Amino acid sequence: MKYLDEFSDPVLARRLLDQIHAATTRPWAMMEVCGGQTHSIIRHGIDQLLPDSIELIHGPGCPVCVTPLETIDKALAIAAQPGVIFCSFGDMLRVPGSGRDLFSVRSAGADVRVVYSPLDALELARQHPDREVVFFGIGFETTAPANAMTVHQARRLGISNFSLLVSHVLVPPAIAAIMESPSCRVQAFLAAGHVCSVMGTQQYPALAAKYRVPIVVTGFEPLDILEGIRQTVVQLEAGRHEVTNAYPRVVPAEGNVPARAMLEDVFEVADRTWRGIGTIPGSGWRLSARYREFDAEERFAVGEIRTDESPLCRAGEVLQGHIKPHECAAFGKDCTPRNPLGATMVSSEGACAAYYAYRRLDLVSV
Repeated sequence: MKYLDEFSDPVLARRLLDQIHAATTRPWAMMEVCGGQTHSIIRHGIDQLLPDSIELIHGPGCPVCVTPLETIDKALAIAAQPGVIFCSFGDMLRVPGSGRDLFSVRSAGADVRVVYSPLDALELARQHPDREVVFFGIGFETTAPANAMTVHQARRLGISNFSLLVSHVLVPPAIAAIMESPSCRVQAFLAAGHVCSVMGTQQYPALAAKYRVPIVVTGFEPLDILEGIRQTVVQLEAGRHEVTNAYPRVVPAEGNVPARAMLEDVFEVADRTWRGIGTIPGSGWRLSARYREFDAEERFAVGEIRTDESPLCRAGEVLQGHIKPHECAAFGKDCTPRNPLGATMVSSEGACAAYYAYRRLDLVSV
């Protein structure tokens, strides 16, 4: 608790807020990329303590939220097949596909298991050589090294009944896609510290220069976020567009070099579909040719599955920062954590879930 308290100190928070208020002379709109940052912002009311002229736009940085509907349906199709043990982290089990979720598939008799590491799934494959074991590998650059290491281990150990359903996405192409949108209002980014702890910061200067936006690498505790906002406002007010690191205790400029080497070996860059957004070129990973035999999408021939989003769900607009969750007509009515229309409501990092959990649904009546 010592370190959690240290980065939640109300005296230091007030000092940072005073500095932000003193530095702000004009309206600014900045996007926090990560869903974990969104939850911290809403939970602690940070957005309500900032100057009225600063708008925080919630970005697409929730890995569960951006996993496309068709990939969920591919997972459901694989999990329902006889002889399959389908493994996932628990936050994916309630994410709705086009008609059901992994919980309902499990209740119908499928062997769907919650694991705490992809290596747990690999151990299941070793223990059950007569079964096909599939791990649902989703997420940004943060979770990818563990999945890459697991596939590497499967190949090294000759465990051929293991495969990975890959849905990894990359942050820098998403930032570029957001900035290319004709309706973009984002003037700066709070970059996700855990992503940069893996990949480093070298991918961001070109984006900052091309789109003339400050990019500040930020953590997740209240003081981390406030310091990131302070650095961002200082840059905006001065007309600068640089990459700065407000999370140096975790993020080295070069990132995690061994993890990056593993990623380069196991994965290759590919176009990737983002739920509610569409296809962003070069925004994801797939297994490289050396490891393609472990690709569950090819092994189970589910690559042609295509599905449509619910017309009631505006999660895509939320993920792109076009609307706040409470501005969706379904929010808190047709769409709740018990009956979610989209992943932004069911995910522990989703913006809609944050607004619902911390009573921002009351904004609907304001």
